[in-house]
Amino acid sequence: MNDKGNQIQIQPVNEADFAKFGDILTLRQKPDQIINQGMCNRHNDLAKLTFADGGKAGISLFDAEPQTLPLKLEMMERHPKGSQAFVPMHELQFLVIVAGDKNGQPDIPKAFLTDPRTGINIHQNIWHGVLTPINTPGLFAVIDWIGNETNLEEYWFKNAYTIVR
Repeated sequence: MNDKGNQIQIQPVNEADFAKFGDILTLRQKPDQIINQGMCNRHNDLAKLTFADGGKAGISLFDAEPQTLPLKLEMMERHPKGSQAFVPMHELQFLVIVAGDKNGQPDIPKAFLTDPRTGINIHQNIWHGVLTPINTPGLFAVIDWIGNETNLEEYWFKNAYTIVR
């Protein structure tokens, strides 16, 4: 069922609305340090990375297929063993869909559109949609928990949501 009750309106990502789900990885107004002979502004500690015992932090590359809008949201996932940071290796926007937890399943999702040159870090155990570049493929560096145990829970909605602009 895709009636208006199941439509999620995309909103621009901002720190206040995104804080309970994760961190926005973007340049601050003022760098923490100027390094490399004055040629580089360093912006430190932009995310709360967490990793459970039995694993380690890893950096992977995700080469994601583009999606188009409106987008049918049928499933969300979460990672109980660690946070997951998505750092685009391009200057394009991408869609981030997140939800709080309601009795072990996603609450009503929220959809955010990032700014160009902006990454996000989804906190440990937060429900989120799959990596979603819009209209063009996206290459992302992903920092997350790597280990031998299962670190993925999926939830499939009985009635899909439709993500719209």
